Amino acid sequence: MSAIGLRTPVASASGLQGPVRVLLRQHRRARWAAGALLVLGVAFVVGLRIWVAVASSAERCADGDTTRCGDGSYLPTYARTATENYLASGGTAVLLLSGLIGIFVAGPLIARELESGTFRLAWAQSVSPAQWLAARLALPAVLASAGMTVLVLVYRWGWTGIRSNPYASGLSWYRNGIHPALGPTAVAYALLAVAVGALCAVVVRRTVLSMSLTALVLGTVMLGFGKRRYELWPAVRHLGRDYPTGDSWHIESGMLTASGKEIYWKDCFGAGSPESFTGCLRNRGGITNFGDYHPASHFWPLQLVETGILLVLAAVAAALAFRVLRRRHG
Repeated sequence: MSAIGLRTPVASASGLQGPVRVLLRQHRRARWAAGALLVLGVAFVVGLRIWVAVASSAERCADGDTTRCGDGSYLPTYARTATENYLASGGTAVLLLSGLIGIFVAGPLIARELESGTFRLAWAQSVSPAQWLAARLALPAVLASAGMTVLVLVYRWGWTGIRSNPYASGLSWYRNGIHPALGPTAVAYALLAVAVGALCAVVVRRTVLSMSLTALVLGTVMLGFGKRRYELWPAVRHLGRDYPTGDSWHIESGMLTASGKEIYWKDCFGAGSPESFTGCLRNRGGITNFGDYHPASHFWPLQLVETGILLVLAAVAAALAFRVLRRRHG
């Protein structure tokens, strides 16, 4: 434990105030680094919007086209296309930041003290094991939630402004690289990272191994939601050839047989041309085209369901962390 931590009597403060104050002093460099990342993220999005605004002087049309309006071609500025590419990875950046939060909680914040034995000094100063762990959960949870909220608001501002262009590409709300950064899901991932990091730390009690296990667990959860997010809310089924256009998330398509059995297009991938696809499906008994999709109105249901699941997982992980600590140390 650092000299600053030794000079701060935990017993002099009631509740979590003392342990939290010690943590703030011990890990002030980490706080400065986190603050710098937050400022950098905000400045990056704001800078992209300014870049597009400055480059708009070369745009000759309202839709951002730099060529003659109505000539059948569309050529955006490099600032606009580059900004679209950068913003298309906003959700990925949020997930990586959540992973870093969990790794920090698992390693430097908890496991390192358990591994070195410095936690005994705090417990000897009228701080119970539960208070000690609660401080190491509460502080990063509050800071991470506040930081993620700011990033989400700024990212939505940048994403909305660029996506308003009718020719913007790669910025659909349902993409894995975007969806996690557009709402409360980002905060939920940060809270889950804090809880999983704490659980891995009290179970493993080794710094490097706890950090590695935390990264593995969080990566598995994030990958799982990315693969199965479309199942979190019932999709809408459309019958007929004219599939919905606009910002809809197409999930699956194919044909229905007379009995209602579903035959999917992917079952006929080897058929070749679209006509061969249709013939393949009809040979299998298909008579009516169908398509399952999520309209843009499903954004919030999908966000809120995923957020709820993540918060439940975070609560379970935190409760297990306290239980493991209590069984080992009373």
